[in-house]
Amino acid sequence: MQRIKKGDEVIVIAGRDKGRRGTVIRILDKDRVVVETVNMVKKHQKPNPNAGVPGGIIEKEMPLHASNVMLFNPATEKGDRIGIKTLEDGRRVRYFKSNSEVVDV
Repeated sequence: MQRIKKGDEVIVIAGRDKGRRGTVIRILDKDRVVVETVNMVKKHQKPNPNAGVPGGIIEKEMPLHASNVMLFNPATEKGDRIGIKTLEDGRRVRYFKSNSEVVDV
C-alpha cells in the first residue's frame, strides 16, 4: 500500500518550495509525485500544428521525490507521518502517526 495517493493534500518538506501545500495530481513510478502548483518550471515548447499545440514558454509542474512531501494533517495543521494498519474487518488503512486518526474511510 502506498503512503501517498492521488488526490491527497501534501506539504513539501524539502527543496525550494519547502512549506507549500498542494494536491497530488499523479504518481509516477513508486517514488515520484506531481503536486499541483508546486515545483513549477518554464519550458520552451516548439509549436506542433498537427497536434494543435501552440509554441512559446509554458509553465508546468515537475515531479518531486515522495520523500520530500508529507501528508497534511488537518487536525494539527502540519505535515504528518503515515502508518498502515489492518482493521478488524480485514481492511488495510492509512493513519496519522501523531494522533492515530484514520486517513482512509
